[in-house]
Amino acid sequence: MPRRAAAHTGRRASVLAALAVTALSATGTPAAAATAAHLPATPADGRHTMNQAFVQAAGRFDVPRDLLAAVGYGETHLDGHTGQPSQANGYGVMHLASNPANRSLEKAAAITGEPLSRLRRDTAANILGGAAVLRSYADRLGLDGDERDDIDAWYPAVAQYSGTTGRAATRYADTVYAFLTHGFAATVPGGEQISVTARPVAPRKGAHSATVAPEKRTLPATAGRGPITPTPSALWVPADAHNFTVGRTARIDKVIIHVTQGSYTGSIKWFQDPTAEVSAHYVVRSSDGQVTQTVRDSDTAYHAKEANSSALGIEHEGYIDDPSWFTDTMYRASAALTSALCDKYGIPKDRAHIIGHSEAPGTDHTDPGRYWDWNRYMGFVEGDSSSGNGGSNSNGTSGGSTSGSSDGLGFASYPLLQSGASGAQVTAVQQLLSTQGFAAGAADGSFGAATLSAVKAYQTTRGLPAGGIVGPKTWTALLSAGSTPTLGQGDSGADVKRLQRSLTAALGTTVDAVGTFGPVTAKAVRTYQTRQGLAVTGIVSSNTWAALHAGR
Repeated sequence: MPRRAAAHTGRRASVLAALAVTALSATGTPAAAATAAHLPATPADGRHTMNQAFVQAAGRFDVPRDLLAAVGYGETHLDGHTGQPSQANGYGVMHLASNPANRSLEKAAAITGEPLSRLRRDTAANILGGAAVLRSYADRLGLDGDERDDIDAWYPAVAQYSGTTGRAATRYADTVYAFLTHGFAATVPGGEQISVTARPVAPRKGAHSATVAPEKRTLPATAGRGPITPTPSALWVPADAHNFTVGRTARIDKVIIHVTQGSYTGSIKWFQDPTAEVSAHYVVRSSDGQVTQTVRDSDTAYHAKEANSSALGIEHEGYIDDPSWFTDTMYRASAALTSALCDKYGIPKDRAHIIGHSEAPGTDHTDPGRYWDWNRYMGFVEGDSSSGNGGSNSNGTSGGSTSGSSDGLGFASYPLLQSGASGAQVTAVQQLLSTQGFAAGAADGSFGAATLSAVKAYQTTRGLPAGGIVGPKTWTALLSAGSTPTLGQGDSGADVKRLQRSLTAALGTTVDAVGTFGPVTAKAVRTYQTRQGLAVTGIVSSNTWAALHAGR
């Protein structure tokens, strides 16, 4: 996460504090405005479930439930981070923001009647607030009842929810609709499963149709300063002039790795806000590795205090406590960028010159955190396309990739797969099905008719939802299948590796499949046991195996 230059003051904090106590004016309240009395009824155990919250908020504001969930997934992977703000001062699952450029938190409070404190910390209230804001944008666009029932008609409202405009808003909305196209399944804090089923979409983009043309690969010259030619795939969305200093006072000699603590689009928008006083040179998107440059290499971005003058800063979409953001595509795209920058500026490709924000002099930040897989990343920087199979980070903690993938079964995450999908994960499914006696056809990485038939047969046999889509439950059952030995800390071997892979699928967070049962695996086992209502021992015995075999 970026850090403003040391010379700047705490002006942002005072601005945001003022916003937090200022009533929002001219919000445009939806016809179906909610009040505190409209919140979902609290279950007997005193807790809301997130699924209930999405369904009831969608019903209250006549917003498609899956659209609402897809927006939340794109913003936070459905993790409210216990009410802690993102770098753009956004809160909760729906990332309701309170900053000079985006006042969706205050807008939600004005529409729902909920206090700001509850919108920040209570998941049901936060989701209700997100639905209220989306509906207000739909009303402003003139969507009537029939149009609100059509998920494709919501595209311009989703683009507005991004808090930005132009191509950035279009890319945001495109990402949300990609989640609807491909579907997703997520295990949220507390163990609940939230899913959106894949479906064909044809969003009506309206004015945003004019913003989808590819941007030039070479960044334009400005004020006679000459063109910029970064990596060929980088887009150009400049930060506000208040958020960086023109020129440098030192030679570029290092690259600093950051994590945004927020979304890709939200971070780019924050760098465009003149009150932010923070920036980075590049931002990398989690889902597809897209790179956007926001500050010229030759200028000083405000991202790492004392190191600003000599460093290039690369932000990575996500949160440090959630390795699901650190995708293989992101690692590869960022590493290619870092490698190119090192070649261009003569920076050694080693850990003394490619460092985390937490390692920069004078910093008080902790990103990229313990889940960032430095071994894997540096392997890619150095040109090893097979990187990602090493055990732990250089700091000795478990990283963000799943190791031991020489048999083609180990991945940092196990995504939702359906008919038409392709790639290494599909090959893994085909191998697992065939090994367990289900004819999936050739292990060719193409999810065709034979694979679909085998998946449905497997799901039926195991008592799983037999829709032919490979989600967390099916992955967990496939990966855990086999014997049920008792395992605990100190054990090692193929059974431990099988356990680690199935935990990665079940929990939705990476447990490195290194085949050694250490403290990280024990913690993951305890988390799984807690979610399943099992005895929390950290030891895997028949009951834990049974739950994994059932895809729980």
